[in-house]
Amino acid sequence: MKFVLLLLQSVWLIASTLHLSASTNPARLNPLIATDSASASISGFIFNALVKYDESGQKIIGDLAESYRFVTPTIIEFKLRHGVKWQDGEPFTAADVLFTYDLIKSPKTITPYASDFRVIKNVRIVDDYTVRVTYEKPYFKALEVWMMGIVPRHILIHDTDIMSSTFNTHPIGTGPYILKQLEFSKQIVLEANPEYFEHRPKIDKIVFHVISDPMTRFLMLKSGQIDVDSLEPMQYERQLDKSFKKNFATLELPSHSYTYLGFNLRLKKFQDPRVRQALSLAIDRQKLIDILFLKHGRVCTGPFLPGSKGFNDSIQAPKQNLSQAKALLKEAGYDSVHPFEFEIATSNSNAIRPYAAEIIQRQLLEIGVKVTLRVMEWQAFLNTVVAPRKFDTVLLGWSLSLTPDPYALWHSESDVQGGFNLVGYHSASTDRLIERMESSTDPETIAALQRQIFASIVGDNPYLFLVIPNEINVYSRRLSGIKPTINGIWEDYIDWEKK
Repeated sequence: MKFVLLLLQSVWLIASTLHLSASTNPARLNPLIATDSASASISGFIFNALVKYDESGQKIIGDLAESYRFVTPTIIEFKLRHGVKWQDGEPFTAADVLFTYDLIKSPKTITPYASDFRVIKNVRIVDDYTVRVTYEKPYFKALEVWMMGIVPRHILIHDTDIMSSTFNTHPIGTGPYILKQLEFSKQIVLEANPEYFEHRPKIDKIVFHVISDPMTRFLMLKSGQIDVDSLEPMQYERQLDKSFKKNFATLELPSHSYTYLGFNLRLKKFQDPRVRQALSLAIDRQKLIDILFLKHGRVCTGPFLPGSKGFNDSIQAPKQNLSQAKALLKEAGYDSVHPFEFEIATSNSNAIRPYAAEIIQRQLLEIGVKVTLRVMEWQAFLNTVVAPRKFDTVLLGWSLSLTPDPYALWHSESDVQGGFNLVGYHSASTDRLIERMESSTDPETIAALQRQIFASIVGDNPYLFLVIPNEINVYSRRLSGIKPTINGIWEDYIDWEKK
């Protein structure tokens, strides 16, 4: 009888565990400084923000805030939920909101997210459950900035260095899941928060398997050891059998991301606009989609995504023109005797990017450009190449919302340590457009200015905008309660169940 009970208990535990994968170790599980995808994804289960988007992705609703109202165009009042507890049992109050704001604005906190809060004049506690935020001027993302996770004052108040705090690997949030185990290069285990303010999640445990090798992740998915993941187009088109399709459902959507080749504009050789234009004209972007994504994607034409109000559909992607590219390089002083040379650096954490780099290398060779490749493990790439800006070019991607703030990526002031202006793009005209846009609260004015920003950036060629891949999401049919939306499958995941 004891053996039977133990067996039943084991089956129950497996049935209540959601298995996911991560291609890299999380750097810091602190929402204020979680800039890599693994950290952002995992911390999203642990922390809450004041507000969030509803399932349509258009309307902003309360999260830790029960409600909000604009007192004036520059003042927002948030009414916080009563009874919310941190995962150590301490109550969540307005003091935590003010502390989070002060921490993200601290010069000791190196984070690109600080730029979102730069136009806030002050944050004031009215009472334990009311916070008033005053902006220096009307700001188009006054609400969206409060989608940042809130951190606990009572734990972090005594930390002198948030960047190296033990909190980053032992986080305490208000979210639906609690971190229970963090084994780098192995697995991260989250357990359901029994005191979560909405309700206890129906799935008891989430296990992230840290697997850097894409093929190993794919084999684990096929064998049912992973419940939710994304597929590469080659896998989807040519490596699935009938049993997989019987056991997994599929949802394919345009991703909210794009892939780009970014030039280090601090280097003299990339400061000549003729060189950047020549390289752009040498690339056949559609061929990248056809070869790498088997047509599961579209050509990226600029910094905002199709479907967003700031997307400028009058801008077309450059068509490959090798003769014009060669002529521009010759004007800039490069030819077969003195060829233009540079390196593309990227990470192997994304299975497709190393192959994309090889195709770009071959295409550029057609105009006499010599390209070398450097493919690195993600953390090494992040720490030794991206963060110190030690690269010629980087092949990377950005994930964006449909209401992105271009300041973080494109304003000159974001070219700072920890900032997202990785390539050192400086344009006085683009800066002015961004500043005008951010001071507006009229949706049509904002959209019109974003379209101008789009055209200005594309005209300067700080990046080669390449591809918007489709996301091919697959999830086990053993899961119920999944509600696919235009934003993916993760809406209401606390109501998911697993057979």
